[in-house]
Amino acid sequence: MKRERIIDYYSGFDEWGRLEREPLEFIVNMHYIREHLPAGGCILDNGAGPGKYAMELAKLGYRVTLSDLTPVSVDIAQQKAQELGVMQQFDGFHVLDATSLSGIADETYDASLMLGPLYHLQAEAERVAAVQELHRVTKRGGVVYIAMQSRIRMSINSLRSPQQWKPNDHMGAIRSFIEKGIFNHQDEGRFTGAYYFNIQDVTPFMEQHGFATEALIGSSSLGAMLTDEQQQYWRDRDEYDELIRYLIEAAKDPSILGISSHLLYIGRKK
Repeated sequence: MKRERIIDYYSGFDEWGRLEREPLEFIVNMHYIREHLPAGGCILDNGAGPGKYAMELAKLGYRVTLSDLTPVSVDIAQQKAQELGVMQQFDGFHVLDATSLSGIADETYDASLMLGPLYHLQAEAERVAAVQELHRVTKRGGVVYIAMQSRIRMSINSLRSPQQWKPNDHMGAIRSFIEKGIFNHQDEGRFTGAYYFNIQDVTPFMEQHGFATEALIGSSSLGAMLTDEQQQYWRDRDEYDELIRYLIEAAKDPSILGISSHLLYIGRKK
């Protein structure tokens, strides 16, 4: 995937707003991020976009370094840090490619996040490079959080709404996608070319590159199956908070992984 396409897409896409409009992914991820974090220290948010997670970590008192491929996103992150009064918690805002974290020293961070870059690295060599770079800059024993997309969930989306996911609007294309995990949206301006993992490949891939697995979470959990109308039912009953608690608990059930569009791998550097 050419970097220019990724930069162009995110320069015009409201990623901060997406996480506000679809909060479940953020809520679930932050629950499990906090559960595994050290009590304090320095964190890298690599591929941070406008910094939604970085701001939350800064509020919790961590020292944060933010990096992203898209200059516009890095600028927005700096603005958000100023607006939220957490600029003093940041050690830097950098425009960097996840496959080459130039200028960041080895074993710098107690924890590292990479919640987006692997979506867009369609070549295996680039995915390996990004994971190896995260390994390099994380301290031994440090925790990492890496987001991936589910191949089976995307195939379900294609089967249910083929006109929304062209060229996956015929079985030949869907079978090719299931085999390779590569998707390039036919409609201009839609989600950029992407790579989707088989669930069973995630843990071996990460362990092959120097991490010990702690958890694999379905970030969108069962919420991926609920319409707005269905969620409203639980709000009307004043049970929405209980629903969220249940969805957080369900996110770690292995049977949920296949229907969750986003996955969160949690591991430690060996």
